[in-house]
Amino acid sequence: MPKPYPREFRDDVVRVARDREAGVTVEQIAKDFGVHPMTLFKWLRQADIDADAKPGTAGS
Repeated sequence: MPKPYPREFRDDVVRVARDREAGVTVEQIAKDFGVHPMTLFKWLRQADIDADAKPGTAGS
């Protein structure tokens, strides 16, 4: 099993994805940071849940 990414790294990538300019895709940001696009989509979804923006269970 791969080693989990540090929390600070995940938070930074999510911030960049949220603040991206028009025309920049989540897939491109994932590629730039060396993570799989689905991983970044999961991080974004979890960040929404953690911020109570979406229903779900808060994670770590």
